Amino acid sequence: MDVEEISRRHLAAGTPDDDIVRLLSRDILTIKRDRIPPAYAEAFARAVLTEAKNSTGLTGDLFTFEPAGSSMGEFGVGSRGAGDFFAHRQLARIIGRTSATVGVDEMDDAGAVCAGGDYIITTVDGMHSRLSDFPFLAGFHVTRATLRDVYVMGAKPVALLSDIHVADDGDVAKIFDYTAGVTAVGEAMGVPLVTGSTLRIGGDMVLGSRMTGCVGAVGVARHLTARKAIQPGDVLLMTEGAGGGTIATAAIYSGFPEVVDETINLHFLKACEALLASSVLPGIHAMTDVTNGGLRGDAYEMAETANCRIVVEEDELRTLVQPKVLAMLDALEIDYLGVSLDALLVVAPPEVAPEIRRVVGSAGVAMKEIGYVEEGAAESVLVVDGETRDFSPRFRESAYTPVKKVVDGDKRDFEEMKAGVERAAEAALAKKERILSRLRSS
Repeated sequence: MDVEEISRRHLAAGTPDDDIVRLLSRDILTIKRDRIPPAYAEAFARAVLTEAKNSTGLTGDLFTFEPAGSSMGEFGVGSRGAGDFFAHRQLARIIGRTSATVGVDEMDDAGAVCAGGDYIITTVDGMHSRLSDFPFLAGFHVTRATLRDVYVMGAKPVALLSDIHVADDGDVAKIFDYTAGVTAVGEAMGVPLVTGSTLRIGGDMVLGSRMTGCVGAVGVARHLTARKAIQPGDVLLMTEGAGGGTIATAAIYSGFPEVVDETINLHFLKACEALLASSVLPGIHAMTDVTNGGLRGDAYEMAETANCRIVVEEDELRTLVQPKVLAMLDALEIDYLGVSLDALLVVAPPEVAPEIRRVVGSAGVAMKEIGYVEEGAAESVLVVDGETRDFSPRFRESAYTPVKKVVDGDKRDFEEMKAGVERAAEAALAKKERILSRLRSS
């Protein structure tokens, strides 16, 4: 509960001050009734109102921004679909071209810069927002995710960093359980957690126990396996996958808690370790993890980055999803191709494919060929029983919880929202240039 936002909304609606204080006090006591007296809640509410008034109506570049006219939820930001991909491409515009070897404009799993003859890889992943009440799972899965993003760039992870935020009423134990999840993965893979930050969400203004955070990783590589290296003639190889944070969330909130145990493994990371230690690594063109909107989203992003046509054949795909996970997805009518499976996807010339499969198999992980790359428009297609179908990402990833199924049915006009988002991005870019000009002149 964000009491500052509640206060601002009442102010904008013209609610009298005393009424705002009364309403805020009631909301505060909803969360803190057992720990604070009503007098404290009223004093706190008045202080919130004072701060909201003092910070409302400020003008100028440092205090205002151009609104997009659509919310994060409406536009699907973070939901790993068409809206999310569009928003991320606007971020790339604001960041602009840099000296990075692999920059954000390439929409890869991680970025890379050259230093001392090696490539330094950096990446960060946010914990799954619905795992707030399950801190160990949140820490475990976000750490595995960020290490995956380093490995798929052809890099050896060397360090982890953690940022954890818990709202004002969250139990302190959450940060400990979360950190235990982070370090369980880190220690198992020999990657130390070396730094981080611990804060409250919104300081005093956000009540409740919600937790959010991220884990970042740094790696070192000699040979990059970035998406831009994909070429026509390559084949696609994919490992088995049991999912991570997304599948765990679907299981918990849909009544399949027993499936969560299937997500606690290091299969992906072990497969990557084997590839990095083998002589076949230089023959690999690109690697990625099947996460962003599932295989639908990742195939689309790869085709866009490499400017080629990616053909995915469904024949073997279902056999690569862990059986209990697949049974749950089928029972819940969740499209397994549009949800994060946490499988490893490798793109390489056909002549090295057998050796890649052998090396991955030596790590105890199954892998099969699932498609190929050809010249043509930057698109991805799916072949089912010989029939070619569209394989572009949907507006959001597959709705994998009861709440998401409701949200997925509520959609505004996408093109109208895109115009507003693009306008807001252009305004932010223009502001950046104004401030840069000011800094350089001084």
